[in-house]
Amino acid sequence: MFQYLRAWFATHIPDSERGQDLAEYGMLIGLIALVVVGAVIVLGTNLFGVFTSIAGQVGPWAPGP
Repeated sequence: MFQYLRAWFATHIPDSERGQDLAEYGMLIGLIALVVVGAVIVLGTNLFGVFTSIAGQVGPWAPGP
């Protein structure tokens, strides 16, 4: 039985793995892009609040026209 399964896998599973690397790199780049987008969204919202707070405090110090 084992020899039959081994022979079946040997004939039906391709030996070439040429396209596998490209697919793995594509998935890795997609995952990295999702992490970067998430970080930019979270940090962008937090930084906006920080800069708004700083601008509110510095605004009265700025010389008027």
